[in-house]
Amino acid sequence: MTVITVVQGDITDQHADVIVNAANSSLLGGGGVDGAIHRRGGPEILDACRALRASRYGKGLPTGQAVATVAGRLAARWVVHTVGPVWNASGGDPALLASCYRESLRVADDLGARTVAFPAISTGAYGWPLEDAARIAVETVRSTETAVAEVRFVLFDEAAFTVFAERVHAPRPGGAGPVPPGSS
Repeated sequence: MTVITVVQGDITDQHADVIVNAANSSLLGGGGVDGAIHRRGGPEILDACRALRASRYGKGLPTGQAVATVAGRLAARWVVHTVGPVWNASGGDPALLASCYRESLRVADDLGARTVAFPAISTGAYGWPLEDAARIAVETVRSTETAVAEVRFVLFDEAAFTVFAERVHAPRPGGAGPVPPGSS
């Protein structure tokens, strides 16, 4: 059983087997979480991303997919990069956002990871509404078969932390009762 936890803080400070990067499709760094991970992790991450672009992902990483690299100077073994969908005036594709979480867990399983730290994918510059993103993230993690022992949602600000914490600890659909803190 995967334990789901929620913490407020900087994802680049997390000690985990995998830190998930809310990347852009170029894999070459950017703003928000992506920029912070590249800055803190150092040039090893960028070098690994460039190698991926030169081989399998010449046109960039497709939305909803995930790929792993070294973690450089981060307190993690790997970084799993995933590209979230952009929210626009007509909405967004929730299946693509769910795929980010599912594919990241699949890659983590392939690596043998036991702990994974996720940001709130697509909620920054990509504009996905926070409450909907939290619902999709938590439901997807709960419904994905994985050998990962702990999924940690790491939220930078208090508003995001509160929304994710409420979602993680809310009663489950179907009357299963409230979820105890620290469990899924």
